Amino acid sequence: MKFVDLVRIMVRAGRGGNGCISFRREKFVPKGGPDGANGGNGGNIILKAVEGIHTLADFEFEKKFRAEHGEPGQGQKKVGKTGKDLIILVPCGTIVYDENTGEPLADLVEPGDQVVAAKGGRGGRGNMHFATSMRRVPRFAEKGDEGEERNLRLELKLIADVGLVGLPNAGKSSLLAAISNARPKIAGYPFTTLSPNLGILAVDDDRIVVADVPGLIEGAHENKGLGIYFLRHIERTRVLIHVLDLSVGTPEDVLYQWEVICSEFKAYKESLLERPYMVVGNKIDIERGHENAPAIESFMKARNIPYYNTSAITGEGIAEFMGNIVALCREHTRPHSEIRLFETLEHPEERAATSRRRFEKARVVKLDDDAGFRVIHEGLEKILKRYDFEQDDALYHFARLLKKYRIEELLEKEGAKEGDTVVIGEIEFEYQPEQVQE
Repeated sequence: MKFVDLVRIMVRAGRGGNGCISFRREKFVPKGGPDGANGGNGGNIILKAVEGIHTLADFEFEKKFRAEHGEPGQGQKKVGKTGKDLIILVPCGTIVYDENTGEPLADLVEPGDQVVAAKGGRGGRGNMHFATSMRRVPRFAEKGDEGEERNLRLELKLIADVGLVGLPNAGKSSLLAAISNARPKIAGYPFTTLSPNLGILAVDDDRIVVADVPGLIEGAHENKGLGIYFLRHIERTRVLIHVLDLSVGTPEDVLYQWEVICSEFKAYKESLLERPYMVVGNKIDIERGHENAPAIESFMKARNIPYYNTSAITGEGIAEFMGNIVALCREHTRPHSEIRLFETLEHPEERAATSRRRFEKARVVKLDDDAGFRVIHEGLEKILKRYDFEQDDALYHFARLLKKYRIEELLEKEGAKEGDTVVIGEIEFEYQPEQVQE
């Protein structure tokens, strides 16, 4: 399967069902009263991390996802059915971003991690909720709210125990094949590996996931070559193995490879330099590699850096190399993500903001060219979206709402006169001052 680690999708939660207008009609019950129930809530869009998926390739063909709508309420106080949630399965290690704002919403690391990416709309209330001592026969019910719609960016960062890093053609894929069950494409030219390869190193009861990721070049942190495509896949590895090609030029040329690796790590994310690592010199079977090996080994050991000479082709040094990988992994657990799970809905800050919007005062703005007035209040605009003005009592409830928010007083202060046009959200009406009785 093609490896894909960055996709953009659109998700839309289900719309809430409309509330019902109904009255109880039974024999011997001539005035049964209202019994229209609420509509069901719309389904949520949920992203869930699972094992067994290692790429985002499926999202290249399907980019739009919609959850079920809630069903409308019915008479006899029968609440509408809630829309079914849509659960979208993604690989472990997927970070979810809001594409429009760039805000990280969730980092789905472990199997079972999930996040509500778009919340379903609330079902509208039926007419049984609007009965009062003054209006016992309410002919009014609310429409359901629209579900949330979001454009998301999904970015996969591989979760592996070991990351093989090095310049192109250093022999990382050959080493991966020598120590694991992986069979990556191998050839003698740079950038053979265009996407990460995963292999399993099985020793005793340990199963260690080893990732051979695309080779980096100088300037990779500036997205040169395969750039960020390479670097983001090593952020979650438990340990790193720096692979050097011993067969190039002089010992100084070999060490230059290591300097490039370290400098790119520092420029991209300096914490990568603190990650446990070892250095392995590959291609000792080649004459130039055999000649350079002693100098490189001496350099590394003088700095207490674990170092091993190997040949992925002949198998020389591979057994010792594998044993040290296992030992290093046993010493160090996988680092936790810096982002981890974010609660995309019902933030404490969002709850506080919602509460503030509920009690904030409305504002009235006079439009240019005597086009009328616009009332600005986010909470009021949201409520009016639920109103169906074809219903008998809709205007009555609308008038009560204007009184509750003191819209008439605000319009008078701005000089509004009878017959002026007033706009609230998508609603446009003529200003007619009147007193609304409770």
